[in-house]
Amino acid sequence: MKVPAEGLQYHVEIYGNGFPLVLLHGFTGDSSTWSPFHEQWGTHSQLIIPDIIGHGQTELSHDVNRYKMEKAASDLKTILDQLKVSRIDLLGYSMGGRLALSFAILFPGRVRKLILESSSPGLLMEAERKRRRESDAKLAQFIREQGVKAFVDYWEDIPLFATMKRLPSAVKEKIRKQRLNNSSEGLANSLLGMGTGSQPSWWGPPLRNLDCEVLLVTGKEDEKFCGIAHNMMKELKNASWITIENSGHTIHVEEFEKFGTIVSDFVSGINGM
Repeated sequence: MKVPAEGLQYHVEIYGNGFPLVLLHGFTGDSSTWSPFHEQWGTHSQLIIPDIIGHGQTELSHDVNRYKMEKAASDLKTILDQLKVSRIDLLGYSMGGRLALSFAILFPGRVRKLILESSSPGLLMEAERKRRRESDAKLAQFIREQGVKAFVDYWEDIPLFATMKRLPSAVKEKIRKQRLNNSSEGLANSLLGMGTGSQPSWWGPPLRNLDCEVLLVTGKEDEKFCGIAHNMMKELKNASWITIENSGHTIHVEEFEKFGTIVSDFVSGINGM
């Protein structure tokens, strides 16, 4: 279905019944990221699954400022208001995790439980953010000049996704096909507007003041994001952290069954989470 938010038409899919669970995909993904979990999670939750701005079937904007993290979080609030959903559980992967955390910090009364898969609160130091913005700007230019296929070829080969090379060929091909459905303008603007260097840093008081129950999930072979989760646990006052063996960054793909069970247990209050 299409849901209007601040002048754009968002593509949103809804499945299942129960307390609302909003699912936010990562960079180059779309709502189909979560389709393997519809049957399982839809038995206990109403799944609300948008294509984040710049991705999938959501309407594009030519204005880079429209892609800022705060705007994307505000859009999500508007979507929920349109759907008459007041409070949610919220799951985000990677970029979608940064958006999920941003939403929980900006609209704290709206989130009951927060699940962050392979995600971060942004970069602490301005010098780090500046370097990342410069890197993302070069990457955005590459996407615009070389096109989505050339970018996906590059993206599939970065060290962050090395463990995905172990996946069956059919799974890798399905993910590649979905990534290729994105537009060069959408991906470039997403990098510029809501990249890790462009978003606010949520380290410090924003993390420490977060009251909702938080679950961090990282793959044991994803050393960078395990390190980030370790540092987040020092700040969060109501959080658990699970590391998954034999997995890298994309836990929901690499360890599908384990991830599905972890999310179901957490939102259902099983195992003391």
